[in-house]
Amino acid sequence: QVQLVESGGGSVQPGGSLRLSCAASGIMFNLYAMAWYRQVPEKQRELIASINSGGSTNYGDSVKGRFTISRDNAKKTVYLQMNSLKPDDTAVYYCNCRYQAGSVHSYWGQGTQVTVSS
Repeated sequence: QVQLVESGGGSVQPGGSLRLSCAASGIMFNLYAMAWYRQVPEKQRELIASINSGGSTNYGDSVKGRFTISRDNAKKTVYLQMNSLKPDDTAVYYCNCRYQAGSVHSYWGQGTQVTVSS
């Protein structure tokens, strides 16, 4: 059974930092690309950062230079370090893992709320 469990969300003032974690189980973690998405009500889920199995990263324009994605294959965990947070970063953040071998295997975490407010 595949599980992705996010943690580290919460409330923070503008300019502050948070680090999200996503612990995976039930998958060969080192084979999977990992990503963080976020979603606000009535909007589509937005891809904000990804890291492939080789460690290459990509970021959405809205978070480039402020957020950093990383992975620890030994701990089967992906992280999102979020700095210089803005009110517009307020959203539910979701972890995703994806692996394609013929068919696509993709799983989601349950989400963690991040609120940036003064």
